[in-house]
Amino acid sequence: MRLKDRVAVITGAGSGIGRAIALSLARRGCHLALADISEAGLRETAQLAAGSGVRTSCHRLDVADREAVRAFPQEVLARHGAAHLLINNAGVALGGTFEQVSEEDFDWLMNINFHGVVRMTRAFLPHLHQADEARIVNLSSLYGLISPPGQAAYSASKFAVRGFSNALRHELEGSRIGVTVVHPGGVATAIARSARAPAGVPEEEVRRRKALTEKLLRMPPEKAGEIIVGAIEQDRARVVVGTDAKIVSLLERLSPVHYWRLLKHRVKE
Repeated sequence: MRLKDRVAVITGAGSGIGRAIALSLARRGCHLALADISEAGLRETAQLAAGSGVRTSCHRLDVADREAVRAFPQEVLARHGAAHLLINNAGVALGGTFEQVSEEDFDWLMNINFHGVVRMTRAFLPHLHQADEARIVNLSSLYGLISPPGQAAYSASKFAVRGFSNALRHELEGSRIGVTVVHPGGVATAIARSARAPAGVPEEEVRRRKALTEKLLRMPPEKAGEIIVGAIEQDRARVVVGTDAKIVSLLERLSPVHYWRLLKHRVKE
């Protein structure tokens, strides 16, 4: 896909992988419609992209807000006139076993991580059909390939993104819209630090879990962003980002039922 002078809509663009993708696209001359719930983060991303000379707009958006998402395409079209890339990156984390996580917290996460992707896709799909070439890029996770204990809600949301993306790709075959699903491994973002903890779990246990997770987040977001944008240019259907994710993906394919017996010994408590 040629990216120069295209328009990319990116959710979760105020930090982490979303910001890295935005800056990687800007370096290729792609115009940006940046969306995030954090206005401060959006301003910082826009400032970092300013040197690339691309047209950038900032939009405060909560992907869990059905009406706001429904109205969002018109904001983008008013500023940019078109949309060619939709990158569904916004997401949140929630630690804890299924029995620890409340129904309300489980629904909160699914509403952002999965239903947000579906809402954004539904809102922008008619406009993507108007482009001569377009692509939807959905961020799943390493936990959309494997399902560790303590990640029931997060893993469920990321498997849902994976399944939705794959079915959508098949449905859009023959159209001008491609679909890419991305499975990042341990990328050094703030997602672990900002993860919501279940009520009733001792603070010491929460800190221990977050510290353990952060040890696994090693790849710089900038590198992940370059890998993802390179995959967009190559029209790839699936991207597994990071050596850790590639190894775990292979292990899951070789032993889809018992892989955790092997992996849990690698995770240092």
